[in-house]
Amino acid sequence: MKILITGICGFVGSTLALYWRENHPDWQITGIDNLIRPGSDRNRAALVKAGVTVLHGDIRVASDFEALPAVDWVVDAAANPSVLAGVDGTTSSRQVMEHNLQGTLQLLEYCKCHRAGFILLSTSRVYSIPGLAGLPVLEKNHAFHLQTGNPASLPHGITASGVSEAYSTAAPVSLYGASKVASEALAIEYGLTFGFPVWINRCGVLAGAGQFGHAQQGIFSYWLHAWKQRQPLKYIGFGGSGYQVRDCLHPLDLAPVLAQQLSTTQPEADCIANFSGGTANACSLAQLSAWCAERWGKHEVTSETADRPFDIPWMVLDASKAETRWNFKVERPLQKILEEIARFAEQQPDWLKISKGLL
Repeated sequence: MKILITGICGFVGSTLALYWRENHPDWQITGIDNLIRPGSDRNRAALVKAGVTVLHGDIRVASDFEALPAVDWVVDAAANPSVLAGVDGTTSSRQVMEHNLQGTLQLLEYCKCHRAGFILLSTSRVYSIPGLAGLPVLEKNHAFHLQTGNPASLPHGITASGVSEAYSTAAPVSLYGASKVASEALAIEYGLTFGFPVWINRCGVLAGAGQFGHAQQGIFSYWLHAWKQRQPLKYIGFGGSGYQVRDCLHPLDLAPVLAQQLSTTQPEADCIANFSGGTANACSLAQLSAWCAERWGKHEVTSETADRPFDIPWMVLDASKAETRWNFKVERPLQKILEEIARFAEQQPDWLKISKGLL
């Protein structure tokens, strides 16, 4: 098996590559990364040491594909993953589309040329914001909980188990979400038209040790690292309560499913599935703060009451389809993930500075 992983020096790409090197030593793994994220060079060194071929290149640039070897599968883990991308002043709207959509197009052309399968690691943020923003929630134990007493009040595709694939992806979904929705549609069309398998995996918040810490992405890792280092933290929106809820998933729980997908040979029209930690692996920022306080002591968190355009109170993906189709299981509970991140934060006190390019 020959695999190309894009964004291989990022958290998810490097985690998958190292896992497969250990568990499938006969696989040939090549990765490409533009290395623009601070800290990427550290992951590159670990990958090369493990026997992974890492190439410096940009998937937005067609000529960078000329040096890539032919492979059986492409796993696309490269993206600008922030819902605020293109509107927060740190990246432009054009950059978001070039990274997430143009990059996908280049990869699909590569797959067409080499008859390679394609796996897109997508996101929960493809789902339509208005319905999610208006979900009926109640406050309990310092977190929002979905009110399910009247199922008719919930949008189609949302139940007590979470947001399923049946829920709408209609705009608005943010520029980031739109880039991923468009990438999904493009990938499916390419696979069906040119006869190669495509899988779309919509993931909840991926988290674990070694994830680069930023407030707009990787919130679980960022919150723990910032708390440990007594860096400023803020609850934004929803009255400044910190009650907004997300689910948490370790990428290693996704790895066995990807191995199954890599064994398929024919395209399927029904190729989209959610992967998440589910309700059991969900918590609010306020609950995350309580966990940090118990481990490291108190730390002040400020509040900003005004809501932002893309904020939603409760987002938990329903992974029932993946459980049935792929026998997907969450082996790493929330507490284990938090403990893993916490130990890393204690061993790497400068990680936030590395993530920001200050070291």
